[in-house]
Amino acid sequence: MGIYGRHIVPRIVNATCGAASAHPHRARVCAGLHGRVLEVGFGSGHNIPFYPPAVTLVEAIEPSEVAWKLAGPRLTASRVPISRSGLDGRSLPLPDASCNTALSTFTLCTIPDVEAALREIRRVLMPGGTLHFVDHGLAPDEKVRRWQHRFDPLQQRVFGGCHLTRPIAELLITAGFELRELDSFYEPGAPKAFSAESIGVAVSA
Repeated sequence: MGIYGRHIVPRIVNATCGAASAHPHRARVCAGLHGRVLEVGFGSGHNIPFYPPAVTLVEAIEPSEVAWKLAGPRLTASRVPISRSGLDGRSLPLPDASCNTALSTFTLCTIPDVEAALREIRRVLMPGGTLHFVDHGLAPDEKVRRWQHRFDPLQQRVFGGCHLTRPIAELLITAGFELRELDSFYEPGAPKAFSAESIGVAVSA
């Protein structure tokens, strides 16, 4: 990863993912989190204000030093203890069945080898534990999908490996999760190719 990936992309993501328009999604996806929470793709901590009172500890997985530094003020203000517990979602340094719930916001679209990461999340979750997720991915409409495939190479270069074409719900099911809740929609006011989003809760079967 070059200078652009290490230093510029985290700042772009911090700005775009920190938009106020994402706050309702963050509040919705964080609802129901409790106990020891695994957060894969912690980024710069934009979910911190939305952790519910039932959360007792967050195990944050974040590879970017710049993103972690940008999270500093939010970490300081957090009422929940947050530990940077690992750098790679594909190999979590946590025991089996050690977390009550898990959180992924706009991460499954980007993380390399997403299948391996989902297997690791399942391993770390307690039986019946839930993964709360919100992400953008492959659109339900074929016309939009064609545009997504055209834009995907550029999207990956500009946003550090972020894909427009990952089928989020399908990936979860294939990994052995059961979808308890799923809402798929286009973000109002945004180009459909970049705003086909899914928000939901998946249970580790």
